[in-house]
Amino acid sequence: MKVAIIRFPGTNCDLDTQYAFKKLASKTQIIWHEEKELDADLVVLPGGFSYGDYLRCGAIAKFAPIIPAILEHAKKGGYILGICNGFQILLELKLLKGALKANNSLNFISKNQKLKVASNQNALLSHFNKDEIITLPIAHGEGNYFASDKDLKELEDKDLILLKYIDNPNGSLYDIAGICDENKKIFGLMPHPERFCENILGSDIGLKMLKGFII
Repeated sequence: MKVAIIRFPGTNCDLDTQYAFKKLASKTQIIWHEEKELDADLVVLPGGFSYGDYLRCGAIAKFAPIIPAILEHAKKGGYILGICNGFQILLELKLLKGALKANNSLNFISKNQKLKVASNQNALLSHFNKDEIITLPIAHGEGNYFASDKDLKELEDKDLILLKYIDNPNGSLYDIAGICDENKKIFGLMPHPERFCENILGSDIGLKMLKGFII
């Protein structure tokens, strides 16, 4: 499995993500946002504050030189994983449905969060049981998921909701913490699996999640 991790100005979880995938014996490479080519099975947009989150989270990143290569990767059916800010970028690119607004509290939230596995019929959560309760770190100011009634119904009907919050921390509709596209190749989630990749960090549950991509 070849993993390309995209680094934008302001990205701060790229090395953590690379460390996690290296534990799974993946070939990982960090790609600077000004590059224009990709050679990977999985493209990861990691967490952080791309371009300082100016204007709107992910709104400037979608114009980076690497984006056409990411869109081509998606068009060919390649796997893409967006974590936190990466999820925000995928929504800005319209590769996933919906938008992320400011948390209801208008505060930045950083804590370990309980989640429910809403669907395990996908690569990301294939090693989990449906309705299993897990815990992952979250750290975001704009994680409040919003979508139209039509899109929400489609997400539910097509089994595209991946994770739901237990005791919703940010106001997300349907308690949504992560979703995927119809082909189940593009994944976006606000929690950080890379931050729980070994027990010394508190848990290795995140590694079990990322393992789903390893072929």
